[in-house]
Parts: sequence; C-alpha cells; structure tokens
Amino acid sequence: MPALRRTLGLLAIPALALAAALPAATAASAAPAAPTSSATFRPDAAAGGWLARQLVGGDHFESVFNGTAYPDQGLTIDAVLAFAASRSSDDAAAKATAWLAKPEIISGYLGDGTTEAYAGATAKLLLAVEVRGGDPTAFGGVDLPTRLRSLQTAGGRFSDRSQWGDYSNAFGQSLALIALHRTPGDAPAAAVDFLANSQCADGGFPVSFGQAACTSDPDATALAVQALAATGRAAKANTGLGWLTAHQNGDGGFAAAGATASNANTTGLATQALFSGGRLAAGFKGWSRLVKFQQDCSADPAVRGAVAYDASGFNAGNGARATAQAVLGLAGTPLATLSAAGARPGAPTLACPATVTDTTTATATR
Repeated sequence: MPALRRTLGLLAIPALALAAALPAATAASAAPAAPTSSATFRPDAAAGGWLARQLVGGDHFESVFNGTAYPDQGLTIDAVLAFAASRSSDDAAAKATAWLAKPEIISGYLGDGTTEAYAGATAKLLLAVEVRGGDPTAFGGVDLPTRLRSLQTAGGRFSDRSQWGDYSNAFGQSLALIALHRTPGDAPAAAVDFLANSQCADGGFPVSFGQAACTSDPDATALAVQALAATGRAAKANTGLGWLTAHQNGDGGFAAAGATASNANTTGLATQALFSGGRLAAGFKGWSRLVKFQQDCSADPAVRGAVAYDASGFNAGNGARATAQAVLGLAGTPLATLSAAGARPGAPTLACPATVTDTTTATATR
C-alpha cells in the first residue's frame, strides 16, 4: 500500500500516468462546496472557479483506486497553484492549504522525514506554500526547505530516502530548483548543474535520469526550462524551448511522450513554459488549443469552465487534473514568480448569454 500511495500522490505536476494510464483513479465527486462569485469571461478564472467547486469537502481532492478513496495531496497542490495562476478562488485555496498542513496529510505525502522522505513531494509542497505566502520553514510542523536540501545527493540530484525505492525524477528536480530559488539560500549550484547536464542531445529533457538512451519528454522539458531559466542557465533553457516549439502539433497543442494527439495536461505545461520564455507566438497557439478544450456555454452548466483532457470530450475521471494543469498555460505566469497575492476570494463561473443558459436549462428539464 505505501508504494501505491506514492504512485498516486507523489508525482510532480505532470501526473499523466494518472490521467491516462490509470483512468480508474479519479477525483471523487462531491456537492459543490466552494463559494461562487461573479461570472467571468477569462478562461483561466472560469477554469479555476470550476475546479474550486470540485473540491471534496471544500478543501481537497481524492483519488479512487479499486473502490477505495485516498487523499490526493498532489492534485490538491495542483489546484492551489491553479487558483493562484487564475487569480481567483482564494478562499478555496486557503482551505486546501490548511488541509495540506494537517499532520496525517503532510506526513502521508512527504514521509516521516527519517526512514521515509520524498524529494518530488517535498519540492512541490514547498512551492505551493511559497506561492501562498506561508512560512515554509514551519508548515505543518515541517521545515520544508531544510527537508528538501537534506535529500540532495553529492552529485546534485534530489533523491527519495525510502524502503520502497527511489521515485525521484526530472519533475521533482525542476520543482526543487524553482522552489529553492525562491528561498534566501537559493538553489544549490550542484543541483542546477545536475539538471542542466541531463539535457538530451536533441535539446529536450528526459523524465528519468540515468537511462541508457536519453529520451526527451515534453512535460519534463516544460518544467526544466522554467527551472533553468530561473537559476541562470538561459542557454540551456532556450535550447529546451526550441525543442518544445519543434514538437508543437499543428493544432497548437502538445502530446505526451509516445503519443500524437494533443492533451490539456501537456499543453498547459508547455504553454506556460513558452510564455515564460518569451516564445509568444508558440505560446498563443498553445493557449488557443487549451481554450478549445475548455467546456463553453453550450456544455452542461455543471462542467462549464472545465477543461477536457483531449478532443474526445470531457471526462469526469481526469477533468480535475486536466483543468488544473491547463490553467497554468491559460494564465501563462512562470512558476518562479507565481503568487496568490491579489487573488479574488470567490470561485467565478463562466459568463454565458442568458439565451444560452435559458435554452440549456429548458432542454435539461424536458
């Protein structure tokens, strides 16, 4: 069971394995708990508002595996970052952050800090606390920067300390650099070097380190270029951005490694990286693809504002994760500077003409 919980909860932002490979692991449905504020025409805010209304009990997400619901700290953090990026749903973000600080929740996600300590999870939570403006040195009783630095190896890699194996990868390494760059001590030079030196010959970055063949991955590359740009490795970051633009689909979106069809998760991360790196033309193409994935005023009112994983249509099983990651591209704010400061408290709904709403309602009641 610990290994399963790590698979469900410890992946960094690009949790494509859950979105595609484990369709049974879904955000649990619940009655809307987040408050609704005024309607909005902004795609990112509408997506953030819909996401806030999906929180279980108003403060977290769950994943269901073999009929059992497990707290999904990783998806909850994705939502916290999405709320900040969309500058909305701040009340929901505050509740979610408080939930993450509960002793049983934080220990289940990060490990106990001694026999079990997980690098990717620690980096991701540290970033979320920074984005929220909290004290990362005393979050839920844990000094997150110190814990993360203790997981750096001599070679610069941030690795798990666990009896269940080392699941650390490029996602966690990139998030660690971004999060530690935001601390007074900055990101360690050896850790920056480790990520920079993992770049494949074609310019992209792999998910897994130390493989016989270096295989570039769009999600890993999107995070790596943000991390390297933030820590002073502009040349490496620019080469990675070049790899991303070369692998953008004709519809403006991006496909997961080994696939061809664009999906919202990968497109959201890649678009955020492109905007962050000044590749505006490619960024707007990605943004346009994300908007087309978004459920508009012709959709059921319950899903308006949500973002579908792919062109096959909205699926409740992966909709929350797809929406959370899509918001990052719709907003375009770099992770290195993302902040919840100034976010509005309410969870807005997608603004729709009265005629569309009335027609949908009338049709639904027939």
